[in-house]
Amino acid sequence: MKTPDFKILLLALVLLFSALPAASTPASDEMPTVKKERNHIRSGNKLYKAKRYAEAEVEYRKALQEAPTSAIAQFNLATALMRQGSATAKQQGKDDPMSEAQALLDNLVQHCPNRDLRGKAAYDLGNIAYAQQNWAQAIEHYKEALRCNPDDDHARDNLRLAQLKKQQQDKQDKNKNQNKDQNQDKDKQDKDKQNQDKQNQDKQNQDKQNQDKQNQDKQNQDKQDQDKQNQDKNQQNGQQPNQRGMSQQNAEQVLKAMQDQERNTQQRVKARQAQQRRGERARTNHKW
Repeated sequence: MKTPDFKILLLALVLLFSALPAASTPASDEMPTVKKERNHIRSGNKLYKAKRYAEAEVEYRKALQEAPTSAIAQFNLATALMRQGSATAKQQGKDDPMSEAQALLDNLVQHCPNRDLRGKAAYDLGNIAYAQQNWAQAIEHYKEALRCNPDDDHARDNLRLAQLKKQQQDKQDKNKNQNKDQNQDKDKQDKDKQNQDKQNQDKQNQDKQNQDKQNQDKQNQDKQDQDKQNQDKNQQNGQQPNQRGMSQQNAEQVLKAMQDQERNTQQRVKARQAQQRRGERARTNHKW
């Protein structure tokens, strides 16, 4: 069977949303009602057929005042309330017409002795759940309607539609969970990779710092070794540095050079003086 579009199906549900209000004339297996109750129910039914649902609601409530346990008055009141409410309203409270209608129908399904009326209440509950896309509840209500009335073709058709919708929803939920699990696995893998990359980067940085330290230590050690080698070489050559940083050999060479220079200076001075004396003697001995 081809699945109808949801909007078309919802329109069909509106048309079949509930059975017409139950007649006030009691069947052979129903509890007798008082005259005032029957009059209010008849008045409510006329108003309902005229689509004056709020006024019909008033008449059904008056009927319940006369007979609080009247199953027909409860069912008809629920029917009038459903026409005024919305099964798909986002917010529903105890004062919402649909919420009150559901409470009345639930009470009928649980306690109504009339199987036919109980089946109609279950069918309406199934339609409400279907409109709210609560497929599991809709299935249970339609099954209850068929248990009460196995010949209810509307309940059977809607049951099949609700079961098909639930299968589609279960499949979507399964795919959604699978995608969620896959996304979680991917997120975990990405996070693990980020952590691993960070650990690798930290290790590389630490290794580089260690290598730099080793290189610096090696350079320092090489410099110390080179300085020690130079010092040992100087000691072997007898070039002990003095307090001013000059080796003993260099100091002796400098001192000798200064002495030689002083000696040469004195010899030049003496030679000049001797030359001067000779000149003076020559002038003294000159014959005029």
